[in-house]
Amino acid sequence: MRSVWDPEGRYKLYGFTRQAQTFPDVMLKRYAGQIEHAEVVLGIELKGWYLLSKEEEPSFRFKVTSAACADQDLLVVVPWVLSNVISGTPRVFLPFVVLAKYAAEYRNYHWQHIRRTRSSPEIIVPRNVAPYPAKSDQISDNPASDSGGNFGRIARTGIMDTYLQEIGKVDLRGIEVHYWRSFFKLFQEHGAEDAIRKGVDRLRTRVRDSSEYREGSKAESAMRIIEELENILA
Repeated sequence: MRSVWDPEGRYKLYGFTRQAQTFPDVMLKRYAGQIEHAEVVLGIELKGWYLLSKEEEPSFRFKVTSAACADQDLLVVVPWVLSNVISGTPRVFLPFVVLAKYAAEYRNYHWQHIRRTRSSPEIIVPRNVAPYPAKSDQISDNPASDSGGNFGRIARTGIMDTYLQEIGKVDLRGIEVHYWRSFFKLFQEHGAEDAIRKGVDRLRTRVRDSSEYREGSKAESAMRIIEELENILA
């Protein structure tokens, strides 16, 4: 992959190093022989996201305090599915990329000023924190009140909204992601056959009324699968 991220050979003495149990997950560092130097180009915090998950949004929590993020560090969310939807090998799609420091600061701003709640908006911020901390360092911001355990759920702050809308239109075997999600949720949420039938009917109405529905469209492909599903349930 070096030819992709360093086509001009400017970083021949550098390499990506993964580290466990601290922030960030990966660092691009400089090496000289067997001696590792402290010089770091950037850090990347990586989060995987199963694109067909029931929640329809990444559920990871990012609690790292802003001071632990260098200006160039990144938070990267990588969506993936299996190549044949329910089987095959992992296939990844265009990731969501944002500056880690910005994500941390926006997360706190959203918690304190945007969300609607009667609970305390106070956030306890660790002191004496610097970029590229040691494993033993305390680097997480912690809310004074968080009964629902939602602090750090970046996807719920709105910062990913545009990206989530676009990734929902990704083509999987001729059908867009958001239709696959609706299909799978029918069987995840309902066990009774009558409830599944009603869910299929609602999905069929949603596809038919979609502005994207036309002959030869992906929405029409989804409709054909729904019709086959109705035949199976008949």
